[in-house]
Amino acid sequence: MSRPIIIAPSILSADFSRLGEEVANVDKAGGDWIHLDVMDGHFVPNITFGPPVIKAIRGASKKLFDCHLMIAPADPYLEAFAEAGAEIITVHAEAGPHLDRSLQAIRALGKKAGVSLNPGTPESEIAYVLDRVDLILLMTVNPGFGGQAFIPAVVEKVRRIKEMVGDRPIDIEIDGGVTPQTAPLVVEAGANVLVAGSAVFKGGTPKDYAANIAAIRAAALGARGEG
Repeated sequence: MSRPIIIAPSILSADFSRLGEEVANVDKAGGDWIHLDVMDGHFVPNITFGPPVIKAIRGASKKLFDCHLMIAPADPYLEAFAEAGAEIITVHAEAGPHLDRSLQAIRALGKKAGVSLNPGTPESEIAYVLDRVDLILLMTVNPGFGGQAFIPAVVEKVRRIKEMVGDRPIDIEIDGGVTPQTAPLVVEAGANVLVAGSAVFKGGTPKDYAANIAAIRAAALGARGEG
């Protein structure tokens, strides 16, 4: 049975001067999860926000907070992100030497554990942790900045990951360059969670956000023959 299609607006593309309001807007506009891109200026070439900001906006939405840690090391900060309100915490396979330990630590905090792979990282990196994860996040751009172009070669990686996952209850998430044009490619390959920043927030008004989310969802469902 297919896992449900989830649209997760990335607040990386929101207006940071009114972040709480923007979170509430994409919630009301139909976003299923709120995606939080945490960058440290070390693992990736950009700096965004940390636990205090997540805690500050937690009250703006009851939707699931999907926290993508593009930081290294991640382990010393897992508890802080859990306490700030993140419900899924995703670490990069490339960010630390002890991936299994990191995933165990996330679950020990009572949170869902995710693992992310950069475009150039083979899926074999996570073969031995599949029973530790609730979500696999595949980057379809190189991490660090919003608004980048989708990397088509990752579509086949999605297909291979889907085969690896088998019947395990694992969500396959795509982050980078997701639009109504690219969403069907990854959904047809097996993804069910779509992170979208620029494609959701373009236009700048709640009405635009709703139309943008609806367009991505319709394209994704159409790829499944459910539209």
